[in-house]
Amino acid sequence: MSAQPSRELPERRLRILRAPGGRYVRRKWRIREHGLNHVPTSGAAIFASNHIGWLDGPLLISTAPRPLHALVKKEMFSSRSGLLLRATGQISIERHVIDSGAIRTAVDALSADQALVIFPEGRRTDGEFTDIKPGVGYLALVSGAPVVPVAIFGTRLAGEPYESRPAKKQQIDIVYGKPFWFAPLDAPRTAADVLEATTQIHDRLRSHIKIAKELTNLTLPGPAQDGDDDE
Repeated sequence: MSAQPSRELPERRLRILRAPGGRYVRRKWRIREHGLNHVPTSGAAIFASNHIGWLDGPLLISTAPRPLHALVKKEMFSSRSGLLLRATGQISIERHVIDSGAIRTAVDALSADQALVIFPEGRRTDGEFTDIKPGVGYLALVSGAPVVPVAIFGTRLAGEPYESRPAKKQQIDIVYGKPFWFAPLDAPRTAADVLEATTQIHDRLRSHIKIAKELTNLTLPGPAQDGDDDE
């Protein structure tokens, strides 16, 4: 019988590049991490982060305590960074439709005990988790993987556009929250099942933002003032 193909996303280059990438990020900006004790050190995990600025994805991929595979908008894969994204096992996703291929890849990665980072809002926003998409609820239900809430502060300041880069030595805070999970639900999973899980995740993420603000005494930047909604 032939061996089943591996469902793991490639991690060798990701592991190699994380160390110099992390050193670069920490030299350029003042990174403060909170709640590292909440991060599962092994096994499948879904890191669900708010998304306020351009740096959020590279920041988490280079500084998180373990390798992360992000769901990245497909437009990025046709840019100069596309080669690096593919080499490090990041996942291309079409944001404006149900991208079954990206979802299948994400499920396979979780089945292989890898960790994902997802921005449930689906785009850069004010970072308050005002609305989230159901993909995170589906992945949590299918995999039973713990969901780790993440709040980022400082990658964009009030009044700055979504594409802005943080100034050198800007303070950036990353707050990891207590993980939570759902018992894996076998197929068929109904839209109501996914909606219920998504609603519960949404409540937890909103609560984490409140806790993170109190912990750091920081505020989020609000929406960009230039009218660009990152669509």
